[in-house]
Amino acid sequence: MTTPQTLTQFLDGEDAGLASVIGAIGSACVEISRLVALGAILDNLGAAGQVNVQDEEQKKLDVITNDILSDALAACPAVAGLASEELETIQATTAGGAYLALFDPLDGSSNIDVNVSIGTIFSILPAPGEARAVIAGDFLLPGRDQVAAGYAVYGPQTILVVTLARGVTAFTLDADGVWQLTQTDIAIPADTKEFAINMSNQRHWADPIRHYIGGCLSGAEGPRGKNFNMRWIASMVADVHRILMRGGIFLYPWDKREPDRAGKLRLMYEANPMALLVERAGGQATNGIARILDIQPTELHQRVPVVLGSANEVEEVRRVSAAA
Repeated sequence: MTTPQTLTQFLDGEDAGLASVIGAIGSACVEISRLVALGAILDNLGAAGQVNVQDEEQKKLDVITNDILSDALAACPAVAGLASEELETIQATTAGGAYLALFDPLDGSSNIDVNVSIGTIFSILPAPGEARAVIAGDFLLPGRDQVAAGYAVYGPQTILVVTLARGVTAFTLDADGVWQLTQTDIAIPADTKEFAINMSNQRHWADPIRHYIGGCLSGAEGPRGKNFNMRWIASMVADVHRILMRGGIFLYPWDKREPDRAGKLRLMYEANPMALLVERAGGQATNGIARILDIQPTELHQRVPVVLGSANEVEEVRRVSAAA
């Protein structure tokens, strides 16, 4: 039997600095996986008793995982600075480092205490390349400029999914805490019969999204001519992982409860890295109309609507939205 390729072996031959950044994140996710698995035993469950910069109540594991990733990346000489969904501003680290790292340390916080899949999302951008401390403005690059992105999902198996210069590759954490290559050239089918959206918010959506979902719900007798199934885990990383594995469409649209806020999900920490993965796997990722990776960020914690997944379904949402 051929010995499986490890993450370290997979990164051999890549830029040494980029390999060290991915390696640091991979090691941090191994530790996070252990802490998630032992949550109740280690008294890591429940609220932390504070809110983050997003004005969201933090869980204990939100704080712990943020510290783990921050420490791992700050210790990596190739990282010039880092930014987290949980922190108000950036942290400058190694002046002259080649890369910037952004992350959502624990996506799907509402699922932490009920043992449903959660995950870590990360994005890697080029640093300015100057021998100075980075500033927040250095991070405001469109998603198409990412040099790598990925996520770890902590579920029945712990899986790390990454994209570097091309393609999407998955690694599974073995019993010895080593990432073993388990899937290459991941591809999303262009067509699907599954959608993921929080249906309880239907009354708050804009008309094009209601129209699109209505077409899905009307089944084979309706305008789409096929029956759909709905899937919703309330953890973006878990929902997107399912789509990468078998297709589907994920929607987190604008809704009228917060009319002045473009969307719920964060462009820099969630939408951009997931959009890069989805596009590299042959899917599409938009804000309903425009390509997410082309959005020029204006602030570190900017929010956007997100529609991503199987290309033909995302295109259908774009068609319905453009016609409105």
